[in-house]
Amino acid sequence: MSNPEKSTLNPNIKWIDLVTDWMDNKIGIPGTKIRFGLDFLIGLVPYVGDIISFGISGLLLLGMARHGASGMLIIKMIGNVLLDATVGSIPILGDIFDLQYRANWRNLKLFEEFYEEGEHRGSGWWVILLVLIVFTGLFFLLIFVVWSLVSAAWNFIIS
Repeated sequence: MSNPEKSTLNPNIKWIDLVTDWMDNKIGIPGTKIRFGLDFLIGLVPYVGDIISFGISGLLLLGMARHGASGMLIIKMIGNVLLDATVGSIPILGDIFDLQYRANWRNLKLFEEFYEEGEHRGSGWWVILLVLIVFTGLFFLLIFVVWSLVSAAWNFIIS
């Protein structure tokens, strides 16, 4: 993708544009149209970097929801972030994918389209709440599975 044009967002939410620019577009490779940001660099650290990038993307989503993104828009944005996080977690292939996909930039463009057309009104909080409930449930399920595996391994070792 080429260098994206400047954002036309309301000055009250320019921080979303600024963070997105740093995460996905700030650095260019001279002589090419390839641009990347901290998301790519952080993602080079296996797993931990992907978790940090996922968290920053989540904060951007919360900011967009707070400023009127509709539920359907938030669902599309979550899809972008989940695809980026899932493929991005695969070593090497994920890093190459991160150079091109840039989920935060895609989400900003979606938000700008809705913002400019006046269709961003509505509440996306129900989607955010639902996602948080699902992630909390998955987190506790993960703890249960890990605990069960450790317990089974411990019982196997001592018997």
